[in-house]
Amino acid sequence: MTLFKKSVAVMALSAAMGTTAQADTIPVAIAGPMTGSVSQYGDMWFQGAHAAIELINKAGGVDGNTFEINEYDDACDPKQAVAVANKVVSDGIQFVFGHLCSSSTQPATDVYEDEGVIAVTTSTNPAITERGYQLIFRTIGLDSDQGPTAGELIANKIKPQRVAIIHDKQQYGEGIATSVHNYLKDAGVNVVMFEGITAGDKDFSSLITKMKRENIDLVYYGGYHPEAGLIMRQSHDTGYTPQFVGPEALGNKEISNIAGEAVEGLLVTLPSRYDLLPQNKAIVDLMKSKGQDPTGPFVWTAVAGVQAFAKAMDATDSTDPYKVGDYLRGNSVDTAMGKLTWDQKGDLVGFKFGIFTWHADGSGTPL
Repeated sequence: MTLFKKSVAVMALSAAMGTTAQADTIPVAIAGPMTGSVSQYGDMWFQGAHAAIELINKAGGVDGNTFEINEYDDACDPKQAVAVANKVVSDGIQFVFGHLCSSSTQPATDVYEDEGVIAVTTSTNPAITERGYQLIFRTIGLDSDQGPTAGELIANKIKPQRVAIIHDKQQYGEGIATSVHNYLKDAGVNVVMFEGITAGDKDFSSLITKMKRENIDLVYYGGYHPEAGLIMRQSHDTGYTPQFVGPEALGNKEISNIAGEAVEGLLVTLPSRYDLLPQNKAIVDLMKSKGQDPTGPFVWTAVAGVQAFAKAMDATDSTDPYKVGDYLRGNSVDTAMGKLTWDQKGDLVGFKFGIFTWHADGSGTPL
């Protein structure tokens, strides 16, 4: 492929020896939270991307050209994400696997679109792909899909008397909470509270007191696991045990460490367990050989993103981001998540969230 970046090693021992051409490389960026309170999601994302790239490279790469990985930490912070995006551009990289947090993905992709950089993200906020961009894709469903999945569960199966919807005032958390709220209101469910907390807070005693006073028997939490785990644990410590429900950002082992036995029975909407599919055995085995956990949902959204880009590059015989993007919009691609198809906005067609019951041992079982 003539468009690939050529890597040339200069032999310093003798000018007479000239230069020796190495294998062509395709520089790619993996961007997400490597530090901060939600870095475990970044661990899933980075490990999944690394595993997929390692296997592709071992198999000969894309038409003999191997991926060259560059890592960037956005700490799930919007300002840092913009700095990362600008660094990616200055480093001459045109393919990004990232970002993870919706509040980081939104501003970062403004930069990528302007600079001709294609990105695949696992962020779920609908606004990310509502800007008419040509170079942004997802490997996960939207909050506008996930919200109704949780709403239907609450309205038709749990049937609570009085509901509180709590969110962390961030783009992802408030967005998914609003989607659930709208569904429940339309379904005639009695939503008594819709309130925001501040991400990073540790003491939720006043919130818990209010929910007890309002006789709340179900709490939907929109946001990430650190605050949700504390709310559940502190509620449990007072003897208050409503049913808790939340999105994919709660379905991880760390929430069990934070909440302890209070997490037992938490209901979460999550992507499927792709690590259980036979076709993914090679990636599962590779990750386990490195002491990594292949069960995390963001492992597989990263793997699928890498595979989608690789197959589009191979099919188009090009690393032009626009050609790769056009191919993905016009074709279905086989990935670790199955056959994926994107609409014109870059959203997956027909993605379904599952519902899992979470346990104190850090595992989830399908409902």
